[in-house]
Amino acid sequence: MKKLINNPANFVRESLEGMAIAHSDLIKVNFDPNFVCRADAPVKNKVAIISGGGSGHEPMHAGFVGMGMLDAACPGEVFTSPTPDQMLAAAKAVDGGAGILYIVKNYSGDVMNFEMATELARSEGMRVLNILIDDDVAVKDSLYTQGRRGVGTTVLAEKICGAAAEQGYDLQQIANLCRRVNLNGRSMGMALTSCTVPAKGTPTFELSNQDIEMGIGIHEEPGRERMSLKSADEIAEMLALSMIEDAAYQRTVREWDEEKGEWVEVELIDPTFEKGDRVLAFVNSMGGTPVSELYIIYRKLAEICQKHGLLIERNLIGAYITSLEMQGCSITLLKLDDEMIKLWDAPVKTPSLQWGI
Repeated sequence: MKKLINNPANFVRESLEGMAIAHSDLIKVNFDPNFVCRADAPVKNKVAIISGGGSGHEPMHAGFVGMGMLDAACPGEVFTSPTPDQMLAAAKAVDGGAGILYIVKNYSGDVMNFEMATELARSEGMRVLNILIDDDVAVKDSLYTQGRRGVGTTVLAEKICGAAAEQGYDLQQIANLCRRVNLNGRSMGMALTSCTVPAKGTPTFELSNQDIEMGIGIHEEPGRERMSLKSADEIAEMLALSMIEDAAYQRTVREWDEEKGEWVEVELIDPTFEKGDRVLAFVNSMGGTPVSELYIIYRKLAEICQKHGLLIERNLIGAYITSLEMQGCSITLLKLDDEMIKLWDAPVKTPSLQWGI
C-alpha cells in the first residue's frame, strides 16, 4: 500500500503540524502532549466541549475544533486511545470557568482514559462531566467495547452540543442534551476494502473483490456478516433497515454524579423510530469512497425513509468519520426535535465544518 508519508512513527505529529499551519486562524496545536484547541481558548464563562480518540478517523475530532463545535480534541496514535495526560492538558487549556464536557466514544480504552482524566481534572478543581456515545447497531459487543460502539452520532453530538455551549447552556444542560442526542441516534457501516495502518504497512484484514463486510467498526472490527458484493441500493437498504427496525436498546453506563461526588451507574434505553419522526440523515464515507457514490446511497436512503414515514429534516453527506483509506460507508439516523434542529442550524466555523458565518 502506497501512502503519502515520511516516517510512519511521525505520521500523527506531522499531520498535526500541517493542520496547525493550514488553520492557524481557527486552531492551536500543542505537542507533548498532543491536543488541538480553539485559537481563542479559553472562552470565559462558556462550557468547554472536548472529545478525542485514535487518529486515522479524520476529520474527526481535530477537524471539528472551533467556534460552534469542540473547544479541544485529543488525538491518539492511529486507532489508539489518547492518554489521560492529553485530556487533562486539553482541559486546562480550554477551561473558561463554566465546566467541561467530555464526549466519549464507547471504546474500552477511550472510556477508561476519559474516566481517569475526569478524576484528575476534578482533583484540580475543574467541573467535568462525561457522556458516552454508543450508537452502532451492528453488534452489541466488539473487539474494543463492552456494549455498542460509538460512531457517527459522535459528530452530530459534537455539533449540537457545541452550539448549545456557544448559546450559554450550563454544564448539566449540555450533558443532558448530549445524552439525548446519543439515545436518539443510530448508525451502521460497511466496508468494501480494508485499510492500512501506516506503522503496519499491510492491510489489516483480507477482503476479496467479491466480498463486503456489513457492520464494520471504524477500527476495522468485524461486523455482522461477510457477504458477496451487493448493489448500492441493496447495501443502503440493509444499513437503513438495521437502524429503522432496531428494537429499543437498554444498557448501563457510568457517569459522574456531581452531588454524590462519585461514579454512578445509569440505566439508559433508546426510543425506537416511529412513523412521523423527523430525522437527520448522515451518509458518511469511510475514507476511500467518493462523494458521488455517497449520493447514490443517500438517494436510496431518502426513498426508504419516506416509505417508513420518517421525515428527513436535515442531512450531512461526506467524509466526516473515517477509517484511513477504507472504501465503504456508514449511515446515521438521528431523531430530531425542535431544539436539536435549531442547534444544528446554528453557526459553526471549524477546519472541516462551516456554515452560517
